[in-house]
Parts: sequence; C-alpha cells; structure tokens
Amino acid sequence: MFRAVVAALVLIFALPAHAEDPKFEIAIRDHQFVPAEVAVPANVKVELTVRNEQSTPAEFESKSLRREKVVAPGSSATVFVGPLKPGRYEFFDEFHPATRGFLVVK
Repeated sequence: MFRAVVAALVLIFALPAHAEDPKFEIAIRDHQFVPAEVAVPANVKVELTVRNEQSTPAEFESKSLRREKVVAPGSSATVFVGPLKPGRYEFFDEFHPATRGFLVVK
C-alpha cells in the first residue's frame, strides 16, 4: 500500500514538471535556420519545435546534442534536449550540411 501511494505521488508531481519545459521554435527556410542561434537556459530540459518552411525535406541533426529528426516539407517536429551545461551546441541540416545553427546555453 505504501509503495502505491508513493508511486502515485511521484506521478502526480512529475506531470506538472514536464508541462513546464521551456519551449523554443526554429524555422528552416531558404536552407537557413531562423534564428541561427537560440539562447536556452542551462540545467533544464527544453522543447524545440523545428518547422520546415521549405518545399524539400530537412533533417535537424546535432552530434553534440545526440539528436536527429527528419522534418517533411511544410511540417514541424519536436525535439527534447537537456538538461545541458552552459556552452554552444551546433546543429545542422544533414541534407544540406552548410545549413548550421547553435543552441547557446546560458
């Protein structure tokens, strides 16, 4: 019985924390990330929405963030990262490697 109560309390208190993750948006247009640098807070999980405003697919990828996500033309994808230490974390479009941007964690 005690374990069930503890498990229920953990679940109740964990749900609001997830709902409060800071949210940021990045667009991909004309083979550029807009904005090219996104400032995010350190030591918290953040939600990135990547919108592909192009007529071709794009792939948000970051080796330092250990994330990759293909984004179809005219659609968006959500990527969760963190908690991260302060620094600069590069991301790029795998299909167009010259398309680059940075998360600046403060």
